Amino acid sequence: MPVEAAGDGCRLRLWVQPRAARDEVAGVQGDAVKVRLTAPPVEGKANGALVRFLARQLGVPRGAVELTAGAGSRHKTVRVSGLSPQQARERLGL
Repeated sequence: MPVEAAGDGCRLRLWVQPRAARDEVAGVQGDAVKVRLTAPPVEGKANGALVRFLARQLGVPRGAVELTAGAGSRHKTVRVSGLSPQQARERLGL
């Protein structure tokens, strides 16, 4: 499942497409949430853009969003503190 409980928050499995036309959640692809970002995958710019985008979409502070795996990959795992899996699904439109 792409969104699951993790301690006091939730864990998101993501498949990130950099250099897209716009920042958006593009549904579910396999076992991950597909996220398109305009940022290029250079020097961590896409990772920073991902954290900012998810914080905005989920309505949480940037500090609540932590990239826990996949910093150099399109497949990433993100932990979000203070948000239930159900709330995350609703706010991401899943």
